[in-house]
Amino acid sequence: TFQDVLRENPHLPIPEIFHLAFLQADKQLNQNAGKHSGCTAISAFLRLEDVTEVDKDVNNKEPVTHKETKDSKKKFKRVLYTANVGDARAVLSRNGKAVRLSYDHKGSDPQEAKRIVDAGGFVMNNRVNGVLAVTRSLGDSSMKEFVIGNPYTAETVLTEKDPFLILACDGLWDVCDDQGAVDLIKDIADPQVASKTLIEHALQKFSTDNLSVM
Repeated sequence: TFQDVLRENPHLPIPEIFHLAFLQADKQLNQNAGKHSGCTAISAFLRLEDVTEVDKDVNNKEPVTHKETKDSKKKFKRVLYTANVGDARAVLSRNGKAVRLSYDHKGSDPQEAKRIVDAGGFVMNNRVNGVLAVTRSLGDSSMKEFVIGNPYTAETVLTEKDPFLILACDGLWDVCDDQGAVDLIKDIADPQVASKTLIEHALQKFSTDNLSVM
């Protein structure tokens, strides 16, 4: 659905595209899946975007206003857009340090708990209405009044200091912190081998939840 929304709205900012795509997927799951069926989601979109630097006038030091000409220096930047609902995470390795680009939507989070209460629900034992651990998801129509599909989005300009990105569900993060995951695979060039290494690590740590890693 992301591609469909992007094709239909090519001029919208990518975070808004993600927002529309997540809500569309949420609606489809609510219509087609069972009342108690739902999932977390994490997505990433990498795009090369142009940046035009305009030369300044040598005398007044102010930017010269003109259309793109030979005086304009065209540069490009790599922009990574991420979006998530629930507790699936995106973790970037930046110069060897873990940088989280997602937000854990859990009942234990004060902001999310307040939103649930303000909507008329309650949080008990860090679960929405004492049942669901995540406060945002796709599906879960029986609790959609509280458990919404609106994603958290982030926009990150990448540099040569950003060698890789980890996308994974909570089966990994329950037993491994962000920096630990980065350290485990920082010297592995093959993405499939890196993903397998993280999954095997989680299994060795007796992870009992679903395991999906990219």
